[in-house]
Amino acid sequence: MTSSPTTFMPALEGVLRGTGRIDTSALRRLAMANDASHYALTPAGVVYAESEREIAAILHHAARAGVGVTFRGGGSSLSGQSVTEGLLVDTRRHFRDVEVIEDGAAVRVGPGPTIAQVNARLAPYGTKLGPDPASVNACTIGGLLANNSSGMSCGTELNSYRTMRSMRVVLAGGTIVDTAEPDADDRLRALEPDLWAGLSQLRDGIRSDPAQVAEITRQFARKNTMGYGINSFLDHDSPAQILTHLMIGSEGTLGWVSSAVLDTVRIKPKVATTLLVFDDLVAATDALEGLKDTQATAIELLDRQSLYVADHNPVSMGALPPWTGQAAALLIDYEADTEAELADRARAFESLLPTLRLQATPALTTDPAYRARMWSVRKGLYAAVLSNRPQGTTGLLEDIAVPVPELSGVCERLAGIIDRHGYDPAVIFGHAKDGNIHFLINEHLGDSHGVERLGGFTEDLVDLVLSVGGALKAEHGTGRIMAPFVERQYGPQLYAVMRRVKELCDPAGVLNPGVLIGDDPQAHVKNLKPVTPVEEEVDRCVECGFCEHACPSVDLTLTPRQRIVLRRHLAAAELAGRTQEAAELADGYLYEGTQTCAVDGMCGLVCPVGINTGDLTRRLRREGQTRTTQALGRAAANTWAGIATAGGLGVSAAATAHPAAGAVTRGLRKLVGDARMYQWSAELPHGGKPRHTVNDTEAEVVLFASCMGGLFGPAGDGPGAGDALVSLLRKAGIHFRTPAKISGLCCGTPWKSKGLSQGYAVMSAKVRAALLAATDGGRLPIICEASSCTEGLLHMLHEVPELTIVDATAYVVDKVLPVLDVERRLGSVVLHPTCATRQLGSDTALTTIARAIADEVVVPVDWGCCAFAGDRGMLHPELTRSATRREAANVAEREYDAYLSSNRTCEMGMTRATGRPYRGALEVLDEVTRARV
Repeated sequence: MTSSPTTFMPALEGVLRGTGRIDTSALRRLAMANDASHYALTPAGVVYAESEREIAAILHHAARAGVGVTFRGGGSSLSGQSVTEGLLVDTRRHFRDVEVIEDGAAVRVGPGPTIAQVNARLAPYGTKLGPDPASVNACTIGGLLANNSSGMSCGTELNSYRTMRSMRVVLAGGTIVDTAEPDADDRLRALEPDLWAGLSQLRDGIRSDPAQVAEITRQFARKNTMGYGINSFLDHDSPAQILTHLMIGSEGTLGWVSSAVLDTVRIKPKVATTLLVFDDLVAATDALEGLKDTQATAIELLDRQSLYVADHNPVSMGALPPWTGQAAALLIDYEADTEAELADRARAFESLLPTLRLQATPALTTDPAYRARMWSVRKGLYAAVLSNRPQGTTGLLEDIAVPVPELSGVCERLAGIIDRHGYDPAVIFGHAKDGNIHFLINEHLGDSHGVERLGGFTEDLVDLVLSVGGALKAEHGTGRIMAPFVERQYGPQLYAVMRRVKELCDPAGVLNPGVLIGDDPQAHVKNLKPVTPVEEEVDRCVECGFCEHACPSVDLTLTPRQRIVLRRHLAAAELAGRTQEAAELADGYLYEGTQTCAVDGMCGLVCPVGINTGDLTRRLRREGQTRTTQALGRAAANTWAGIATAGGLGVSAAATAHPAAGAVTRGLRKLVGDARMYQWSAELPHGGKPRHTVNDTEAEVVLFASCMGGLFGPAGDGPGAGDALVSLLRKAGIHFRTPAKISGLCCGTPWKSKGLSQGYAVMSAKVRAALLAATDGGRLPIICEASSCTEGLLHMLHEVPELTIVDATAYVVDKVLPVLDVERRLGSVVLHPTCATRQLGSDTALTTIARAIADEVVVPVDWGCCAFAGDRGMLHPELTRSATRREAANVAEREYDAYLSSNRTCEMGMTRATGRPYRGALEVLDEVTRARV
């Protein structure tokens, strides 16, 4: 029987016992309609499953109903593997268990965490996962396994296929198999006899045919993610282990991996890097075999266009040595366990240099700054090209693998194909050691000409790669873009094996239909994703999803990518005259997109093209303000001294009246709305003390005391970070002054974050004048005890270059810490860096302070922005609760002597989340130190 997804949804509610985790709203379905690829399909519903048993039930009922099911992790797939018109099952929100076993030699992990999160758990053991794709911060383990992702260093030896030990897999009909069990093969035979027998027959048939064995061996001798990993029929004997390895790279079309045990690799602590600039591409590729013999860990190719782009990219500008003509470069890393081993690698490298046609004498160095500069060139290419693409175009990042001796010829012919089809010159770069190159083209996918051109280009690309015996996909998976060409790469006999594998594992054909194996020869040019220009803040977004892991609302409402996707859908609906759809999206977006955005800027730090979606949110909030609210904001800026004092008194009154204050605010929130009334809760402190002006004619620094210290008092009986900073300055003998009328000044964040532009302008003018006067026209630096306020001042005064603004933690490390003695050393502290310290680059200073006073300093592996965001945590406590849940679980694993941060509201948010008393790092530093005599 086959039912439509629409009629299947109510039945699924019964399967999940009415939990409400099936979302069929237009807003959520459209938010999940796009992944990092150039395909878009709107799911019939989105399910947030919580357990393996639920997944099994979903698959069982979907198979009976004939409804397609697609699993979605980080959505960073580039070939259309994680979009569908059927049921989309989110596996990132849950399934995040990570268990380090065998002293770090292996790890048992669910599909939900990212590669970087797993590596953070492994780091104390000196190990890591073998695969190292560029998307380590975004790609989940489920996606890693589903696509057999690799990267710059792992090659084919350390990818997930080679490092996979065992897995628990849910098959299409709901059967669960754990291949780690000693009787796994017997259980598979008993539970799925047809599957067991079919895999056995395929294994025996392949092994008895020398031609098939030879062709499979050839196909998988290099990176190759086209089709299924049928090399498993040669590499493994039992059907259970064959199934385990067929699942790797199967892109969710054969089953779902609920957990896996992966072998890890040791982190080699000694690393050296060099950049070789050659006369031309041929000279660079001719050097590859010799360089591989020197045991280079990574060899990355940059063609002439790559070098040109890097020289004009602000991120990496000036990093490259001079180059001329048709130059090409190889970026090389060497890794070793010891200095002696690294020296051996260096000698082998240096002995090769005289044989190379180089434009300059290279330096092989272990200097971290140099290494970072060189790798910024390679990693910045993706962003540099995409950020400059024509408006309304989609960036397509493709990858292929060819025999290394064919590399230079393929690059030359590829450039010719790109030019012949009328695309701008593409950068060609990638993992030269593996013959694996990437390239980018930009295309208008909203018109028939663009679609036709893409189809013609793809045909020519396929012909080129297969003519030299290459693989049409090396890392990014077959997906939709290469599904029509699997048979062309493997031939009819091996393609028939793959189709039989699909039939055996998924008889009903419900798992990720249209991906990897299909009957539509035009699948690669259907369901394409046009880009609708909407807002200058976000039009450069390529929907890669790299932002999502850093977003505090990721597990509650929307991510930055989803906010942008919905803005594009909203604009398209308005352009097409679909007024009801537009109104529904706009209504839902108000809470999910605007009110629950923390505007913390973390997305901008990890975005390849530097988009801070908070800028969009602030503008939308500004546009949503009325003339009355703008006038009130302006009045508040003019009378801030009184308002701040009254605010502190009000906070104290509420704290004294609690729990009555909690009940009153809950009632008022129901009356006037969550977005307009704060929710009081027990962990919030009393109000603080008003700020006072200090005028010292011998001042060496200007203290811009934060108004947060007046609104919110310190935890417990401490003096607060502001008074502690004053005490520390005095211990060091540093004279300071404050701006005149400091009680009426603010960094402006409360106005800016709410879109109160008139009030922000008023406050900006006041602060600019006061600080120019207090600093003697910029002679003195400015410090602030609250990191978020320091960041606010930097944004406010970015057009006043005379002023120097320094985070207080950095200033204290530089000027105060050297003259202090620690009287009472702490055993352990846990740190909560803030989104502001990340933006300011002052995490290191915060850690230095903690290490100066404690024997052990811990930053939780699941650290993230707490999303308190000034007052956002009181307007929407659910946002902070969601954002801090995983970090709070880390903190709860043990007790610490102190819990430190550098921002009062962040400390309040973490206190709420953990039940532990978070305090300012400066406050604790002041308590345990004295001035050195």
